Amino acid sequence: MKRILVSVAALLLVAACGSTNTPAAAPATSNPHAGHSAGSAPPPKPLRTGERFVDLKLPQPYTPQAPNGGTDDYRCFLVDPGLTTTSFLTGSRFQPQNAAIVHHAIFYRLDPEQATEAVKVDAETPGEGWTCFGDAGVEGQTAWVAHWAPGAGETLMPDGFGFSMPPGSKLVMQVHYNMLDDGAAGQTDQSGIQLRVAGGTTALKPLNTALFPAPIELPCAAGETGPLCDRAAAVADVGKRFGEQAGQQESHLIQGCSAGKITAGNTQHCDQPIDESATIYMAAGHMHLLGRSIKIELNPGKPGAQTILDVPQYNFDNQALVPLPKPIPVKAGDTVRVTCTHDAKLRQLLPQLQKLPPRYVVWGEGTSDEMCLGILVVAGS
Repeated sequence: MKRILVSVAALLLVAACGSTNTPAAAPATSNPHAGHSAGSAPPPKPLRTGERFVDLKLPQPYTPQAPNGGTDDYRCFLVDPGLTTTSFLTGSRFQPQNAAIVHHAIFYRLDPEQATEAVKVDAETPGEGWTCFGDAGVEGQTAWVAHWAPGAGETLMPDGFGFSMPPGSKLVMQVHYNMLDDGAAGQTDQSGIQLRVAGGTTALKPLNTALFPAPIELPCAAGETGPLCDRAAAVADVGKRFGEQAGQQESHLIQGCSAGKITAGNTQHCDQPIDESATIYMAAGHMHLLGRSIKIELNPGKPGAQTILDVPQYNFDNQALVPLPKPIPVKAGDTVRVTCTHDAKLRQLLPQLQKLPPRYVVWGEGTSDEMCLGILVVAGS
């Protein structure tokens, strides 16, 4: 499936989501860290045929520190599931040890060569792990194979499917630490993850994660003023906090989605073409604290159009990757549209954001910035 390559921490990570028949969530004015903590998530379901659990965690507590005058720390840690034979990742249950500061986590698969590079990067960086805004911080394309965000418990891949894990594969655990709260400084975290791994002798079909981002062009609300209400100043501030690539992300999205033409406002969307046949099995949508609604559609406005995901009341505390009620096939030439609505007025309702100066909001890595991201788990035809 074709997608715009984007620095996501999203992800995800990352993501408020539900299927088209998911009940409406609570308004997005709740505590942004009220989701499942390590002790409150439901227990894992029984193992399926051929599966085993692999438990991983940080070897020692990490103390987050937000660089560049920001309030967000993206830290990558290399973790080794110890795979000596071809395997498949069929599920995961992230265990945030300190959910008060863990905004989300994404797990990227590294091939053996990338893992060697990651070991070098880790060794050359003081302390545990390394800074990694946007991605895993290693050369080459990495595969997104798992993620967690508030409200998510155990994520199971559909029966008969999994993410391929060749022998010697390792994982980068990217954790986004949110340091906005006054009490966040000095806190530590020692999160971990429980993987479901099936041996290569189990006949499974490989999965991939496809990302579909859209730009955000959200002006300051009526009555709000300040230097960062100027778009250029706000974009420059994103670049200062997260690096040159992050500062250019919004312009890349606008160019890719609308040939450089966009109108500022609460709602934006992006149409992206599919270049090969596949089947969609799971979906999620990701925004930050100003998100109101998100929708992912297939071939909107055309005969046979379908809604892949519809979250009319986005809730940051209710984020989980979920299976679709019925898998949706797509073919080359189809279009996926992601549409997000944000609300700058929510800034005055959320304690974490009230103390920050108003800003023109664009795509950014921070909790006080925004994202609009569709996340689809697919298998090739």
